Amino acid sequence: MLIMKNLRFLKIFLFTICLSVGWTLSGQINSGIYISDFENVRHELKITDDYMIHTIYEKNPARFIKTTGGFYTIDGSDLHVKLEFNSNHEADGITNLNTPFEIEDDQLVLGTKPKLTFNHIESMEQDLDGQWLFATRGPDEGQERRGDENPRKTLKYLQDNRFQWIAYNTETFKFSGTGGGSFSSEDGKYVEKIDFFSRDDSRVGAELKFDYELKGKDWHHKGKNSKGEPMYEIWSRRE
Repeated sequence: MLIMKNLRFLKIFLFTICLSVGWTLSGQINSGIYISDFENVRHELKITDDYMIHTIYEKNPARFIKTTGGFYTIDGSDLHVKLEFNSNHEADGITNLNTPFEIEDDQLVLGTKPKLTFNHIESMEQDLDGQWLFATRGPDEGQERRGDENPRKTLKYLQDNRFQWIAYNTETFKFSGTGGGSFSSEDGKYVEKIDFFSRDDSRVGAELKFDYELKGKDWHHKGKNSKGEPMYEIWSRRE
């Protein structure tokens, strides 16, 4: 049993190395969510035209493994990623990735031995799609707001029915936590279902319901947090 468990974590480690060290790029990356399931481990990629997040977690029993993310550029056959966060930075010190990869039809194929294939999930547009940065606690009474120029950030990323929040510091690379899963946003009602949570795996499966209102570039978010405590947050759309 111990040998099998060690082999399983070795495979996870090898896949992470493939993502961090070398893929081969051919073609343009389409924005969206890409999923790769390997046994009980899920790799989830969230990609826009200049930003990407890669998250790894076990599904059952739930266990968070790793997340990285940042702005990327394409140079010939190379994808260069300047990381904003790396949950494993304290151990590996990685702040930049050079990541080649191949595109076959609507799939991303990563690595060679072993090979990891990501499937592009169906697109689903919703009210709150986009990147949001935590600005302040509500209600909005003219108090000081935290902006993109502040190194201490909490990013909330919503795309194609998937969400993820990440708390981090771009100067010190201190990682404070992340969580994510599926979401819906319609007619002022926002619902999250948690699939991974770095701070407490026992909260996976919880469903949280909130009220929301869009005011200009702000998202007003009201309800109860994962601890059952009342909250009112204001998030600002990241340009």
